[in-house]
Amino acid sequence: MRGVSVEPVPSASTRFRRVADNLGSTMAESDSGDLSRVVATVRERIDPDAAERAALRDAVDELTARVEAELADRSLEADVLQVGSTARGTWLSGDRDIDLFVRFPESVDRDSLERYGLAVGNAVLPDGHEEYAEHPYVTGRFDGFDVDLVPCFDVEDGASLRSAVDRTPHHNDYLRARLDDEFAADVRVFKRFLKGIGAYGSDLRTRGFSGYLTELLVLEHGGFEELLRAAADWHPPVELDPEDHGTRSFDDPLVVVDPTDPTRNVAAVCSAENVARLQHYARELLSDPREAVFFGSDPDSLSEEGVRGHVRRRGTHPIAVVFDTPDVVDDQLYPQLYKSIAGVESELARRGFAPIRSATFAADRAVLLVELSHRTLPNVERHDGPPVHVRPHAEGFYDAYAAGDDYGPFLDGGRYAVEREREFTDAAALLESETLFQVGLGTNVERKLREDYSLLVGDDVAELADEFGVELARYFDPRP
Repeated sequence: MRGVSVEPVPSASTRFRRVADNLGSTMAESDSGDLSRVVATVRERIDPDAAERAALRDAVDELTARVEAELADRSLEADVLQVGSTARGTWLSGDRDIDLFVRFPESVDRDSLERYGLAVGNAVLPDGHEEYAEHPYVTGRFDGFDVDLVPCFDVEDGASLRSAVDRTPHHNDYLRARLDDEFAADVRVFKRFLKGIGAYGSDLRTRGFSGYLTELLVLEHGGFEELLRAAADWHPPVELDPEDHGTRSFDDPLVVVDPTDPTRNVAAVCSAENVARLQHYARELLSDPREAVFFGSDPDSLSEEGVRGHVRRRGTHPIAVVFDTPDVVDDQLYPQLYKSIAGVESELARRGFAPIRSATFAADRAVLLVELSHRTLPNVERHDGPPVHVRPHAEGFYDAYAAGDDYGPFLDGGRYAVEREREFTDAAALLESETLFQVGLGTNVERKLREDYSLLVGDDVAELADEFGVELARYFDPRP
């Protein structure tokens, strides 16, 4: 799909005329009108008002002046720039985030960048604290805003990086040259839509749409409604290349080649499930425009009795591995939890317990929950061998089992088969054994499990309701 050109940026009236021209029928025009009215109402709730904008401007101006004064006092050659959604006018009312980057020349070495960056950050935000992404930075509060002061290198382009954050100023320049007020308004609406359906955020827990990705998608399609209509008909993998860099081979359901770095897919973290979620709710909003889609809320917490009722009704066998949550940041924790639950579910499936669905939750404790068709199985399982005419493999199979205590080998049609004793006839016994540690657990998850864990089986999983009632409500009443 052709990328967005820099000039000319279509005006709001031009874009709205384009939408009307493309609808092509009275019914579609009516639907578009209904959606436009809904969007207008949503904007009244999410657009920052004049007072919010003024407060943000004042805070940014004061912080910028403080950073510049600290740089001058230390005779440091660097500049400061505001980046992110508040710099581009795509922030939502109530968001209180300010991102300031302190940009040092490439001639500065990495250790000096970190040392200078922390010195300036701690001086500007004396009540803040240091955090670490690829390198340390200072975060804190100022006049009611959450502030990140991040050092970076002033690199020539987004592909010439010395640290991952170096591309952010290039993202900022690219978008500020293209986002007019109407595009920015459409981005805010799209962000609110993604928040409402639970697909906003590039953290490794959510695996959804980042702010930068939302902005690129709105620009690429010419507006919020145009994007909805396109997404409703996507056939993943979807590949978009705004600057026609020439798409590399990316193995992702959604590919948006970074305009500032042709080696990077901006949508790499976005899961297939969240791409499908966008498609589902795009179709739903287009067919039935309503505000509720933009402002989804958590379900009511499920009680212990409610959990037991679902288990009885379903006639399944849930089993939960419960352990203390590893003391790591979420972006380290959740990939490990997802890896661990996938390993547990796969092993239970391989052993014949027929998992129906699984989930993982974390608060003070972490949970790996698998719902099984069977908790217990017969003492024997069937194992099919090769066709008899495949002589080397067939003879090897026959010889392996002929002298044992298994049932067989026997012939079933043209191949050998055997009925052998199961290693585990009870899923709980499997998860209580050393086999649990052979399924490909996350490193920190495995460490915690080796310290201690417990199993909850059947309707005993209801004991999780006090801590995970909302998560269990989502599990037992699944939605797209």
